[in-house]
Amino acid sequence: MKTNIGISDKNRKEVSTLLGKLLADEFVLYTKTRNAHWNVVGPDFHAMHLFFEDQYGKLEGFIDDIAERIRSLANPALGSMKELLAATRLKEEKGELKSSAEFLKLLLQDHEQIIRQIREDAPRCEELGDDGSNDFLVGLLEEHEKMAWMLRSCLG
Repeated sequence: MKTNIGISDKNRKEVSTLLGKLLADEFVLYTKTRNAHWNVVGPDFHAMHLFFEDQYGKLEGFIDDIAERIRSLANPALGSMKELLAATRLKEEKGELKSSAEFLKLLLQDHEQIIRQIREDAPRCEELGDDGSNDFLVGLLEEHEKMAWMLRSCLG
């Protein structure tokens, strides 16, 4: 059945492509946060283990919301690791033991990169006539800003 939601097929595709890249970034950040949860070492292990668990839980929700937003625009969401790794703008890290400060710095850099990207993508969605995706991205921006603040605060 043809999708008729007041946004052209071309514009829905462009928005979905932007959201697909964000989906890939979020998935990589989620994996890196899981890595921090599993591999953090040091005297603050327990507190950081729980902190990172809270963070990856939020990211898991973002991933689902982004994929469902893409689907609501009648486009397929990226669904394989190959597709996600090809689309991400984040640098992948090896799973290895690190101190909490090392993990916090790496994750903060990624959140800030995602924040900067959302600041570019949200107005583009509005230009393409997709106020829903613009609003969605602004809400996600606020969530990433809060998560970045928490990471930054842990660093002192």
